[in-house]
This record gives sequence, structure tokens and C-alpha cells, in this order.
Amino acid sequence: MAIAITGNGMVVEIMNIISPPFIANLLLAFAASLAICLLNIATERWHGRYSLDADIAGIQKVHTKKVPRTGGLALCGGVLAVACYGVFDAPAEAGGDARDTMARLLAAAVPAFVAGIVEDLTKAVSPRTRLVAILASAGLAAWLLGASLPRLGVWGLDGLLGMLPVSIALTAFAVAGVTNSINIIDGFHGVAGSAVVIILAGMGAVALQAGDMLIVQLAAAAIGAAAGFLLLNYPTGRLFMGDGGAYFLGFWAAEIAVLTVVRNPAVNAWQILAIYAYPVIEVVFSIYRRKIIYGTLAGAPDRLHLHSLFYRRFARLRISGKKHPWICNAGVACFVATWIGAATCFSVLFGNTMPAALALVLFQCALYIAVYMRLVRGHWGHCRHPAVLFGLRPQPRPHPVQDTLIAGAHAI
Repeated sequence: MAIAITGNGMVVEIMNIISPPFIANLLLAFAASLAICLLNIATERWHGRYSLDADIAGIQKVHTKKVPRTGGLALCGGVLAVACYGVFDAPAEAGGDARDTMARLLAAAVPAFVAGIVEDLTKAVSPRTRLVAILASAGLAAWLLGASLPRLGVWGLDGLLGMLPVSIALTAFAVAGVTNSINIIDGFHGVAGSAVVIILAGMGAVALQAGDMLIVQLAAAAIGAAAGFLLLNYPTGRLFMGDGGAYFLGFWAAEIAVLTVVRNPAVNAWQILAIYAYPVIEVVFSIYRRKIIYGTLAGAPDRLHLHSLFYRRFARLRISGKKHPWICNAGVACFVATWIGAATCFSVLFGNTMPAALALVLFQCALYIAVYMRLVRGHWGHCRHPAVLFGLRPQPRPHPVQDTLIAGAHAI
């Protein structure tokens, strides 16, 4: 099968897009992940005292039934099955042995995954410890795979990235940000899983344009594993991915982005940022909101993420879920997936130049803030004033709203 992609007057012919190894690895990861998910649910009565998410009253919780948080075992197991039994198609000139690369990346993911899964089982791992574990995983990836950013397309900064310690430090910071961003958006059925599937599909398309089949196969393994998990996570939430799953998928997605930049000099780093923009904007804005506006801990849970506001101010009011309450919960994934899907398509098709990619990133930032303020205030008034948007000036008295989610809160 061939696909012609036009850009800047040039046509790139990508042959064999859907190759047998790609399909085989995706299906293998899907089957392994689904089997582990089913086993997880079937044995819930034995491990439930450790695995069930019993904190139903938590400030950020919206589910009403105790559900296992150990979906991360299935996600990791799906990718591991591909590493052990997969069929690979990576010619030597494209970057070497895909199985070896996948094994090294799995080894690097161990600290982040273990910290997350232990938190899921014990509820006793501090946010700082989990952050250190993610940074350790990023450092291992830099050591085992040479996964440290050589450039970002930012004048002055690219020169500093020529120094290995600076490159490793900035890469670890970026990887930690993306990894945590997936954990942050993991609050409703199917949101984090579908987001990663779409993002990695976009990264696979970018890698195909660059002729990098190794990256395509890394993405295919995670897409298959996430799809197998989503079959039981969406729409009714029979199983949660938990911190272990969110950290594993987030780390895998982050390292695929880094390796794509490292292995393909022609790929624009801003094009990749445009694909990952939604979760990255969410984590950056959450830190700003908590630290600057409210003066609380950056890792403190709350109900003021964009997807949380969409659920309370739109889904619960506009989507009929009287007979099946899970419908409103599941509706959030449609909102997030539509955003990320559209951004990914535009980024893949038009983001191969820095000006276009930068415009896509800035547009998503502006759209995020506008939609966020609209959901917070219940109206569009003052949403265009920069001082009000960033909490530098108190908001005018808000119009009456239909719930009390932020009653008494200061300007956001």
C-alpha cells in the first residue's frame, strides 16, 4: 500500500504502510493486553484488597464503584509480549535491531512503572519519589539508547544541547513532563488511553514520512497494548490504568518523541510538540494554576483540569445519563479525543515546517485558555482579557452557574 504526502511542493512516497510485521505486533500486543485485563478482572476478589481504588470520595474522583487500578500490568505486558515474541521489520540502515531497542526501552521504563504500580497497590508512594523514578527512567534511556535531545529548534538553546549534561537534563525534564501529563489527564474512562493511541498514531505517521520503521514498530506495540486495555476501560470503566499504566504509557510516548528527533534530523521538534500539545498544556497550566494562583503544591489533586470542568459543566448538564450514569463519564473521552485527533491530523499534514508547527502549538494554547475560561465562568465575558485569564486581576462578579464546583474560588 502506498500513501502520497504532499508538502512544500515535494511528494514523499511511503511504500508498505501497513506491513505484516506492523499488523502482527499490533495484534500481539492487543491480545496480550486484553488477556491480562480479563485475568485481572476475573481475579479481583483475590487481589482487590490491594488493587481496588477505594478512595471514591477523593476530590478528583468521579466513579462510584471500587475498580482495580492495575491496568498498567496489562499495558506493560502487551508491549513485553511484542519484545519477546514479535516479528520485526527494521533494516540495518534504518537503525538496527528493533527487538534490542524495545528491550532497552522496557528496561529504562522499569523505575517509572514500578513506582507507579507500587503506588497503585499501597497508596503510599509520594509524588516526589515518583518524580525521581521518572527522572531515573529518562536517565536510563539516555544511557541505554542515547535518547537525549540534540536540538529543539530554539535559537541559543540548541547550542547548549551540544553539551551532553545539558542535553540529558533537559531531556529528563521533558520526559518527566510528558509522563506526568498522561497521568494528569487519566481521570475519566478512556481519556488517557485514547489520547496515547492517537498521539502514537501521529508519531507513527511522522516516522513513516521519515522512513523510520523502528519508531513505527515501537508505536505499534504501545497502540496495541492500549487498545486491548481500552476494550475493558471504555466506556464503563471495568479497569483503571492507575499510576503504573499512566507512567508506563507516558514514558513510552515521551521516549518515542525523543528517539524520533534523535534518529531523524529532518523531523521538526515543534511538529512533535504540536502532536503532544494537549496533555503538555494541561500539565503546565495545572502547575501555574496551583503554584502561582492558589499557592498550593504543584502535585496537589483538584477538580479544575479542563477535562474535569468539561465533565461537570457540560457532560453532566447536556448528556442524558439518568439510566446509565457512566455515559457522562465516557463522554469526556470524546471531547479530548476529538481535540487531540484534530491537532494530530493538522500537525502531521501541515506541521513539517517550524512556522506552521509553532502556529499550531500557539493556537492550541489560546484555544485551551479560551475554553477553560468559558467552562469556569459559564460565559464568554472577560475571557479575552489577558490579566483576567492569567489570574493577575480579580475576575468580575461571575454570572450564576449551574453547579458550585468553584464556589468561592479566586480568578483562574
